[in-house]
Amino acid sequence: MIKVGDLLPAVTFKTRELGEWVEKSSVDLWSNERCVIFGLPGAFTPTCSNEQLPRFEELATEFAKYGINNIYCVSVNDAFVMNAWAENQGIQNVTMLPDGSGEFTEALGMLVKKDNLGFGERSWRYALIADSGHVEMFFPEEGYCDNCPTDPYELSKPDNVWRALTDDYQQHHP
Repeated sequence: MIKVGDLLPAVTFKTRELGEWVEKSSVDLWSNERCVIFGLPGAFTPTCSNEQLPRFEELATEFAKYGINNIYCVSVNDAFVMNAWAENQGIQNVTMLPDGSGEFTEALGMLVKKDNLGFGERSWRYALIADSGHVEMFFPEEGYCDNCPTDPYELSKPDNVWRALTDDYQQHHP
């Protein structure tokens, strides 16, 4: 599992923009910025749609005040699903990154089986703050395991990530 100080994995995300395939390199995305990346089990699922994604969207301006250039949502879903979900949710401030084959999620050490829910392999819920491609803070949910009977959602909540960011800022900028 990735940890604070590690370099984020180099992968290529296959996205769809204006009806065309677009490849986005993680190195190009994150090497020159400070960002939040959060992973979740799936588009259109209850906690992801009702709480996690919309709250990151709402807090985007607040994150920006503390030096966050972008917020990225990563899910083991394809580009069509991620785009439909963003449209359904009215997302303007969070960049959706489809990890259809789970390559990025697996490289983070966050890929789990969710066969008990009929999902197959998906992301364990987490959030992280990265600076120039290095993990600065990491918020994986507790209980990491395959076929988890519950869906832990506490540490990776947008408000917790934001609070940690503001606390860290206050410690370094008295």
